[in-house]
Amino acid sequence: MGDLLQPWHLILLAVVAFLLFGAKRLPELGKGLGEGLKGFREGIRGITDPAPPPPPAPPVQQQNTPPPPVSNAPIEPK
Repeated sequence: MGDLLQPWHLILLAVVAFLLFGAKRLPELGKGLGEGLKGFREGIRGITDPAPPPPPAPPVQQQNTPPPPVSNAPIEPK
């Protein structure tokens, strides 16, 4: 039973699907199947992965450092 998805099997399935549904209907079926799978995955992801809590705000720290001392001495040129 491990040999179900060989290339010849997939080609045969594609030919049968083409004969059953026709060329116009196959793209519509593929699009509908893709959208359904996408919705299913999003639904499963929403159930299994709860929304993460918002990150905590960092505490605000006030820095009460005094300003540097001001010197009244004249600046000497070099």
